[in-house]
Amino acid sequence: MTDVKRTVDAVWRIESARIVATLARVVGDVGLAEDLAQEALVDALEQWPQSGVPHNAGAWLTAVAKRKAIDGWRRRERLDDRYRAIAHDLAERPDADWEPIPDDVLRLVFAACHPALAREAQVALTLRVVAGLTTEEIARMFLVPVATVQQRIVRAKKTLAAARVPFEVPDPQEWQARMGAVLGVVYLVFTEGYAATSGERWIRTELTDEALRLGRVLAGLIPSEPEVHGLVALMELQASRFAARVAPDGSAVLLGDQDRSRWDRAQIMRGRDALARADALARGRANYALQAAIALEHALAPSVEGTAWERIVVLYEALGRIAPNPVVELNRAVAVSMATGPASGLRIVDRLASGGALAGSHLLPSVRGELLAQLGRVEEARSELTTAANLAGNDRERAVLLAKAAAL
Repeated sequence: MTDVKRTVDAVWRIESARIVATLARVVGDVGLAEDLAQEALVDALEQWPQSGVPHNAGAWLTAVAKRKAIDGWRRRERLDDRYRAIAHDLAERPDADWEPIPDDVLRLVFAACHPALAREAQVALTLRVVAGLTTEEIARMFLVPVATVQQRIVRAKKTLAAARVPFEVPDPQEWQARMGAVLGVVYLVFTEGYAATSGERWIRTELTDEALRLGRVLAGLIPSEPEVHGLVALMELQASRFAARVAPDGSAVLLGDQDRSRWDRAQIMRGRDALARADALARGRANYALQAAIALEHALAPSVEGTAWERIVVLYEALGRIAPNPVVELNRAVAVSMATGPASGLRIVDRLASGGALAGSHLLPSVRGELLAQLGRVEEARSELTTAANLAGNDRERAVLLAKAAAL
């Protein structure tokens, strides 16, 4: 049973966005689609231990969920045209032939980012239904109580249903109004895959691959929007390091220890080209393009020591003015420490800490511990790194922090 549960969990993490998106296209309701998918998961946990895991588990879950939708309509005596069409479709198509429409997930993202929802609700709902994250993972990501995330998701589903939000990519004239939210949640999905907030895996490539695919689709839909190309560039450049970021045993490999010959040079070039397309639109670099420019400096550097840290500091300063954020400031502190010494970086980190920024996150004590260690303040460094390890939700990241503390 334990093995089957692991399989169900894995299938959900990999296939959930496509399953929910396909169901949302069928039933026209994002909230109902996720409920149906969850009911199908319960059936899988009950049936698969006896019947075995089907060859196409995503198809099985989708077909079961569709039948549950039909049963619900039958019970409510809603044998309308939609019911008859779906029933006919299920009868005509065997489960093995199931294929999600390629843009169903993109429709799901646009629906979840509808202007009827507040920004916090858009993000929570998208991370839940597109990334398949648990409410606990989302709460940890944003340092808020689990109950807050649950309430946001429930309210978001009810709002979409009440507003009768269509499950479709909106007309082109509506894209701009939703673009900031859509790009934001696509990058959040990528970020969760790049450095998972919880679990045993350091990288979740099923999330990064899906986010990158969506970014490329958006770039094709809106080629005149520079930030779309900036986001694609950023994701390409960060993904280029994946082969070197994980050791054969699954443990995390940090930037300074990575074998740069394993970085994907073709992907780096794709990222550089995407950034060039953003720059060619001549509107000045915004949030994602500036982050991509920083990632490109790292990608082209021969080593940590040979990195143009002064240029990275300038890019972080520009980013901090355009998109002020404590994580950006923390990253600037790291760059400053590399450019001018750990004492300079520590002053920035201490200012963040005194202002209460990133309280409850492992990020600030992990950086502070590193800088203290470089300054020879060993006991303080060990304490900070231990604190960071206790706050980290990801097992691999926790192991790295504990090893650093032990090495001191």
